[in-house]
This record gives sequence, structure tokens and C-alpha cells, in this order.
Amino acid sequence: MHRVLALDGVYPFELSIPVRIFGTATGRDGEPLYEVATCGLDGGPVTTSADFTIAVAHGSEALRTADTVVIPPFTCGPHGGSDGRPTAERDWLPDALRRALTLVPEHARIVSICTASYVLAAAGLLDGRPATTHWNEADHFQRSFPHVRVDPNVLFVDDGRVLTAAGVASGIDLCLHLVRRDHGSEIANRVARLCVVPPWREGGQGQYIDRPVPEPSDATTAATRDFALRQLHRPLTLAELAEHAGMSVRTFCRRFREETGMPPGKWLTRQRVEHARRLLETSDLPVDQVAAHAGFGTAASLRQHLAAAIGVSPSSYRRAFRPA
Repeated sequence: MHRVLALDGVYPFELSIPVRIFGTATGRDGEPLYEVATCGLDGGPVTTSADFTIAVAHGSEALRTADTVVIPPFTCGPHGGSDGRPTAERDWLPDALRRALTLVPEHARIVSICTASYVLAAAGLLDGRPATTHWNEADHFQRSFPHVRVDPNVLFVDDGRVLTAAGVASGIDLCLHLVRRDHGSEIANRVARLCVVPPWREGGQGQYIDRPVPEPSDATTAATRDFALRQLHRPLTLAELAEHAGMSVRTFCRRFREETGMPPGKWLTRQRVEHARRLLETSDLPVDQVAAHAGFGTAASLRQHLAAAIGVSPSSYRRAFRPA
């Protein structure tokens, strides 16, 4: 059972992320894979950062039956200072919120989105752990909670029971990561397609900070990326991709980086790794055949790239992530 804890001043967009992602996850027969409920501290109306209030049917007692608790960011509490910055001292945590956190079962996962990480840190749940928060608050967060190992350059951190997302849309990445962890990439990818979001942005991928948006243009690399995804089983050269896009290699590389945030070679390797992961989860193909289908050529090459991407071997990944 997944519980979303809505606190006064909650940001509506972030509040909706867990309900949308987990609520979209279904099994092969269409059965819901998660029971998701939103709760407040007292079950009464909850104010938002927008110009409306939401009605919440459950109070904090619902946390007692939680397997996962997600806390979206909010404007009150840690952002209660007149300048909008988090005040962050441990004693700002309201007694009602502190009591609510004690209701969470010891086995349950606790997830923060964006600056809700201040709640977990103030409650002592991040001491000695790696964590992240919004890049704009990372320095302040680290000064306020020196016992937390803050990484401002990632989209999310999975430290087992406690997980933190960097900010806003990275909450989508983290929730999809949990679906993938629970039920495999096939279901997580289906959820992503239904929600029209990228199925996978690695937790170690840097937060997008002050990155310029490319100028609009009729010439894009989208069709060539689609072409490459259909040709992962064979070698693809930069010259071939540029020719398919009708561009010079130099122009293609520049446009590709503008649109994806990475060079073509790195993007292509990531797609091969993702394809290999799907095959490891959904097929009985031997590892050498998985490597061939994903375009790595040999099992040794696949092992090297998979270990670099997620730190495990193909056989270990299959045992850990293939749904029963």
C-alpha cells in the first residue's frame, strides 16, 4: 500500500506524481499493482501552493499500513522563511508531522520529492545516508544537515529504504524507478508510455541546470533516433546516422546534443543497455544472444557496459530483476 502525505502548502504537480505513476501500473490482466491513497495529518482539507484547497479522505493513521510513503514538497514548514528559503533547523518539524512519521512501519520505504528532503533530514532519517534535493537548495541543505551525504548532481538517490528525488519532474523518474524495481522494466516502460514521459533517466544523470533550450528548427534528429532504435542489433556509425538525418556529421552531433543532452555515441550505448535489460527481464535468451540482439557483439562487452551502467553482471541482473 502506497501512501502520499499531503502537507499544507503542498505543490499540486508533485502531489499528483505518485498517484499518476503508481496508479497507472497494472499487471498483464489489467489488475492494479498498487493501492495508492493520499492522506493528510488530520484528514481535513489541505491547502496547496496554488489558489485552491484539496479534500483528503485519510488522516495520518493511514500511514500505519503503508509499504511506501511519498512526501511531496510544500511551501510551509521548511519554506516558512520570509525569503522563501528553508529554515531547516531540526526543531521546525511540527509535532503533528513528527508524530505522523513515527507511524510509518519500519519496513516501509520513505520517499521525498524535491525539498521534502528537508522533512526526512529534520527527522534524522538521512543521517549518514546519501541523498539529494533541488540543486538550488543543495548548499543550504548540506550546511543545515552536515551528517547527510548530499549529491546535488543526480536526479534521485535510492538508498534502499530511504529515497530522495532532486526536484519536480525527477519525482517521476524516481516513481518509475520504484515500479521498475518492484515489477521490472516492461511494466515501468508501459507506465511511462501511458503517461507520455521518458521511461528511464538514470539516477546518476546530472540535474539539468541552466541548460539552454535549442532553437526551434524543422531539422531534428528524432527520426534518426527512431531509426537507430530499430537497428540496435547491428553496428551503427556516426556517418550513417548523420546521412540518415540529412546532415553533416558536425551538424548532426551538435543538433543531437541540443535535443538529447548527450553525444550520439553515449545515447546509443544507453539505448543498447536498456534493450539488453529488457531482454534479460523478459526472455530466456542466453547472455551471448542478448548481447548480439542489443548490438554489443559479445557477452564480455555486454558485461562491461552493464556493469558500468548499473554495477551488476547480466546474470545477476536477471536474477534480481526478472519478475517471478
